[in-house]
Amino acid sequence: MRRTRGIRLAATAGVGALLVAGCLQSDDGGTDSGGGGSDTGDGVVEVFGAFTGTEQDSFEASIASFEEESGIDIQYTGNADFTTLIQSNVQSGNAPDIGVFPQPGLLLDIAADGDMVPVEDYLDVDSLNETLVPGLLDSVTDEEGTVFGAPMKLAVKSLVWVPRDAWEQGGYEEPTTFQELLDLSAEIEADGIAPWCLGMEAGAGTGWLGTDWIEEMVLRVAGPEVYDQWVAHAIPFDDPPIHEAFDAYGQIVFEDGFVLGGPEGILNTNVEDADNPQLENPPECMMHRQGNFVVDFYPADVQKSLDETFIVFGFPRIEGGYDGNPVLGGGDMVSLFNGEDDEAQQVAEFLTSDQFGVEWAQTGSFLSPHTTFDAANYPNETIASIAEIAGQADPFRFDASDLMPPEVGAGTFWDGMVDWTGGASTEDVTADIEDSWPS
Repeated sequence: MRRTRGIRLAATAGVGALLVAGCLQSDDGGTDSGGGGSDTGDGVVEVFGAFTGTEQDSFEASIASFEEESGIDIQYTGNADFTTLIQSNVQSGNAPDIGVFPQPGLLLDIAADGDMVPVEDYLDVDSLNETLVPGLLDSVTDEEGTVFGAPMKLAVKSLVWVPRDAWEQGGYEEPTTFQELLDLSAEIEADGIAPWCLGMEAGAGTGWLGTDWIEEMVLRVAGPEVYDQWVAHAIPFDDPPIHEAFDAYGQIVFEDGFVLGGPEGILNTNVEDADNPQLENPPECMMHRQGNFVVDFYPADVQKSLDETFIVFGFPRIEGGYDGNPVLGGGDMVSLFNGEDDEAQQVAEFLTSDQFGVEWAQTGSFLSPHTTFDAANYPNETIASIAEIAGQADPFRFDASDLMPPEVGAGTFWDGMVDWTGGASTEDVTADIEDSWPS
């Protein structure tokens, strides 16, 4: 399950809140209501984010040389319950110097209360935009046009993974349109292989995979402008273009033989296990639409031989829909709370530059948001090609359900995808989600 959508247990959150609050106290035991947990100019910059474990290890490896050269000690605190804890710490006047946000919607909510420093106060936004994947700053720009965050790390979801040997032996070619993708699916099915690997079961998070598919289709059917209106509820959830997106996805889900196990198999297959049948010889299913983070689900030997095992291509456009090449994904956004600290500004500038992430990239689980990042830092051609797909985005859009109110994006939308996959009508499902939108 995606890191930003973990199960949050109340007891754990309570303990985590105390621990993180303690970590973010100023040196004199009080709080820094002006922003930032460390004292200005003390050589220490506190960073708070959601990544832990191996991701935290990779982050710390990526800042080591900067710390040595600058003399700044970056003290990182990671907690999977970042969403809850960052809000409570900001409200109590105990914000970190820098926050790394996995959800742009939350970032803008906090910025609206005046607790965050506009990016233009410490970075050249125009220069930043010249090197970023197009569209990345849109998600952290408020209604007045002020930018409050800059990307540090990228995730790309508009990808189709196929097993290289079986794909080449079958003589299949990358489709350039959605109709070609459907035709290819029929061809693969006729060859005795299920065209699609699909699994949506994820415990308490069951359904998020389905929302990704709908978001993909909305971008391609209606384009980024309508997508943004849908996310902001400027149009209703059950607007006609959204129905069209469901119908497009339905041509894969409900076509006999297109998905391994059919709709029932989708509901009963864990997200992290959906790709396993691709690795059989011969594969039981051929195509798997999933983000670059799927690499973390693969066995170690597959991760080491990614180029030999898989081919990856971008999801194609839909005829009669948006003419551009939108890319769906996510990422981690850096925001500055302590605008009075030059050292915090230096750290924010580094974290959001194309120089950050070299060591992390070599693990295969990092994508830079900058098109100018040296592709030689990636461990194989597969990851480098994904970075290229992201760089050609026209434009990039963040995961809609992460931007919607949580009772919708991580609630009724997830549940609705389960109901729809199980046979409920598009009209009923989208109407129910629309009715659940908070006033």
